[in-house]
Amino acid sequence: MSISFPLEFEKMSGTGNDFVIIDNRNNVVPVEEQSEFAGKICRRMFSVGADGLILIENSDKTDFGWSFYNADGSLADMCGNGARCAARFAFRHGIAEAKMRFATSAGIVEAEILDDEVVRLQMTQPFDFRLGLSMNLGGEERPVAFVNTGVPHAVIFVEDEEIAVKKLGRKVRFHELFEPKGANANFARILDDGRLEVRTYERGVEDETMACGTGAVAAALFATMQKGMESPVEVVTSGGEELTVIFDLLDGPVAENVFLQGPARCIFTGKLTAEALL
Repeated sequence: MSISFPLEFEKMSGTGNDFVIIDNRNNVVPVEEQSEFAGKICRRMFSVGADGLILIENSDKTDFGWSFYNADGSLADMCGNGARCAARFAFRHGIAEAKMRFATSAGIVEAEILDDEVVRLQMTQPFDFRLGLSMNLGGEERPVAFVNTGVPHAVIFVEDEEIAVKKLGRKVRFHELFEPKGANANFARILDDGRLEVRTYERGVEDETMACGTGAVAAALFATMQKGMESPVEVVTSGGEELTVIFDLLDGPVAENVFLQGPARCIFTGKLTAEALL
């Protein structure tokens, strides 16, 4: 690789979804090397380890742009938790003001820094609602709903907190209903206190993650449409932290003014050496 080391980076976490973030406005990680670089940097135990890599890029239309890579090196359009982390990174480093706009492959998103670590993100408008789907999971036919909230999501409501997320999630992720790109699999459960618990199997990570922002939005939308919940919806993630999903749900169905609010924490800063790629 042509990358020069040492290379400054930050490790950030959005409700347990963790990311390596690098200021790439000077092209320190060339585009042709980004996918391979992401796959190596995101390895746990052998490198920094993360659910994804965020590269902050220049943009002539917004405050900045980004390139977002999953842990396997695949390029992703959107990530709600990652976007909140990117927003706070940009604010802390003087790249953008507290209210900002930045470009993603899913479209332009807006963000606002509310306090030291809480970020409110206006999501791109959800589309491709599909209701009335079903699939056989674990020998049981289960209702499934689908929507694209920046990335494709399938939502299944369950009553058992011991659901086998990795095993069943993989079946959903690769199911023929969602070919060719597949879908993230969300298993949602309404808690006794009125909050919504969501556990997500994510494409690109190919495992359950501690949180998924776009998945939380998808589950909250269907909890309102199908289970009688109302906006704002408080979502409990796999890691035990909370996200707030705010939206207007119209007939169609159509969801507008969709916001995702929650923490975006800077865990540590450092410098990568070339040995991080070995």
